[in-house]
Amino acid sequence: MVCGREYDSGMMGLTVTPVLRQRLPRLKPFNRLQVIVQHLSMSKTMGPSDEVLLEKRGCAGVITMNRPKALNALNLPMIQQIHPQLKKWEQDPDTFLIIIKGAGDKAFCAGGDIRAITEAGRTGDRLAQDFFREEYILNNAIGTCQKPYVALIDGITMGGGVGVSVHGHFRVATEKTLFAMPETAIGLFPDVGGGYFLPRLSGKLGYFLALTGFRLKGKDVQKAGIATHYVEAEKMAALEKDLTELKSPSKENVADVLDSYHNKCKLDQEKDFILGGHMDKINGLFSANSIEEIIQKLKKDGSPFALKQLETITKMSPTSLKMTFRQLREGASLSLQDVLTMEYRLSQACMRGHDFYEGVRAVIIDKDQSPKWKPAALEEITDECLDLCFKSLGSGDLKLQ
Repeated sequence: MVCGREYDSGMMGLTVTPVLRQRLPRLKPFNRLQVIVQHLSMSKTMGPSDEVLLEKRGCAGVITMNRPKALNALNLPMIQQIHPQLKKWEQDPDTFLIIIKGAGDKAFCAGGDIRAITEAGRTGDRLAQDFFREEYILNNAIGTCQKPYVALIDGITMGGGVGVSVHGHFRVATEKTLFAMPETAIGLFPDVGGGYFLPRLSGKLGYFLALTGFRLKGKDVQKAGIATHYVEAEKMAALEKDLTELKSPSKENVADVLDSYHNKCKLDQEKDFILGGHMDKINGLFSANSIEEIIQKLKKDGSPFALKQLETITKMSPTSLKMTFRQLREGASLSLQDVLTMEYRLSQACMRGHDFYEGVRAVIIDKDQSPKWKPAALEEITDECLDLCFKSLGSGDLKLQ
């Protein structure tokens, strides 16, 4: 339970690469999680200077997350390089926009560095505090950046990858983009400002995505309102070149280039939003005052769609479900800064708990795909315990710069 036992945190995002998805089309959600966790945790450590590339190109500052073998998962040294450079470019009169992208052809950024944070949590290392603190400060810097900020979210974009993209001005998806916030499956919550942007999506779509970890692909990422533009993957290099060659561009000039590529893209033009036919149900079923009420609605509805979501949700950590539901309800009326402050409190509550350790055990270590959540049932999680997760950390609270 989040209220007292040792806990570890850090899985910012999990999914499968397109190749793995083709090979393993019928894997259960936890099997898919395991595949990605292995990708993130088995990657070789490179020198900090190799893990993120920061370069001035024409009118733009370009950030490249450069850990392709780890699906460009964010670690603390990367964050500590990106943030000061972002602030420097924001103040530089010769830098007119900022572009962020991922190296390789599989991922923009699949999440946070789970291995480092897991080990830190087990040993009581400060990284378990510092990573979240500095990551959220970076998320806020992106959300408040005065220069146009363009995220080229080509490939897997989850958790921490969402945090360094969704709060900026522009997000460009391709047919290879795969978005999800699957944290409830391993005892966490959709952080990096998830409590801000998810409840602001159309209807109850954000609640649905947060609680089920549903994956959106390609054009659907733009149709959901997460991406602002949709462009063929093969055109991304040309788009980046055109952006960097602009002469003293304004935000409107940047938008014109992006709009031009978006409007010329014929790929999946006639394709309906994958959840379009279910939005009425999502809006009705996920409009509730508690996660328990959502579950009752899903049971009562009884449709194949509702029962599929019920099956998914009942596998998730009950603590994570309750925490996430309240996070989104409160976040809907808060500023990004207040949401990030709240989420830092939640991240540290998670570090004191049980379910992330158990989720990692079930998915990665023993691979039995049968996590034993504690508490095991929603009704066992008291409001008092949940209140402690959201309680101020006093002098330890997140201080945004």
